[in-house]
Amino acid sequence: QVQLVESGGGLVQPGGSLRLSCAAAGPISNINAMGWYRQAPGKERELVATVTSPGSTNYADSVKGRFTVSRDNAKNMVYLQMNSLKPEDTAVYYCNAAVRVLGTFGYRERWGQGTLVTVSS
Repeated sequence: QVQLVESGGGLVQPGGSLRLSCAAAGPISNINAMGWYRQAPGKERELVATVTSPGSTNYADSVKGRFTVSRDNAKNMVYLQMNSLKPEDTAVYYCNAAVRVLGTFGYRERWGQGTLVTVSS
């Protein structure tokens, strides 16, 4: 059973920083794209940032210049460094990965359980 486990959420003041981590564990053969999505109260889940296996990145316009996504392929981990946080960044942040399980073909999308980030004074 492949699982994604996030950590690093919490309460931070506006202008502050947080770093989210996500570890993929289980019978993994390979991971294609990894990334982060978020869902604020009353809103739909939206893309925050993604990173491919070679390291190409993509960001939502709302976080460009403030957030940095990175990954460690050897450890099957993805990170999200969040700087200059704003109240509108408050949301549950979900880790996402396209995973190929050992002994199978093709990639399946996997989600973590989510970690809450609250930006408030």
